[in-house]
Amino acid sequence: MSHNCKITKEDRYLLNGHRGCVLWLTGLSGAGKSTLAAELEAELYRRRVHAYVLDGDTIRSGLNNDLGFNPEDRRENIRRIGEVAKLFFDAGFFVLSALISPYRKDRRLARSLFQQGEFLEIYVKCAMAECERRDPKGLYKKARHGIIKNFTGISSPYEAPISPELIIETDQQPLQECVRQIISYLEDHGYFNN
Repeated sequence: MSHNCKITKEDRYLLNGHRGCVLWLTGLSGAGKSTLAAELEAELYRRRVHAYVLDGDTIRSGLNNDLGFNPEDRRENIRRIGEVAKLFFDAGFFVLSALISPYRKDRRLARSLFQQGEFLEIYVKCAMAECERRDPKGLYKKARHGIIKNFTGISSPYEAPISPELIIETDQQPLQECVRQIISYLEDHGYFNN
């Protein structure tokens, strides 16, 4: 930190009744990252855990509205979101970052901002066919017709995580089971304890 703080993140954890962490949900468009993050935030709220969702679409419509979808802009998008996540984390929040974040190198950069155990990569895995079937915004159709350029999974690569903390298969189980898996991981690893 660049300024002298009198309150540490440990002080904030004590006030909140839990430590902070970053849950970085990555996966293809339509995999269910935003839906899962919203449901997980609601479950954490029920448990009186301070949480906040950093959704890729929301961030791109505000903070990162000056960025496109070429590799350099995608990298800057992830860098900025990583820095915002670090601020929320320092405040003691569970940060639910729901973003495609297609490149492993960029996800590693985001992880490097945190100590061991503070950043959890969650691969929201879903078959491409199911993502296209869901296609809530009609993006895959536009990408397949060449209307959208640099679309992840079609004309731009998605590099699946090699060793994420969790893999959640949203096309294989219902939403509540996906949430339960994440909550169980957090419980088993002591994230709800100071």
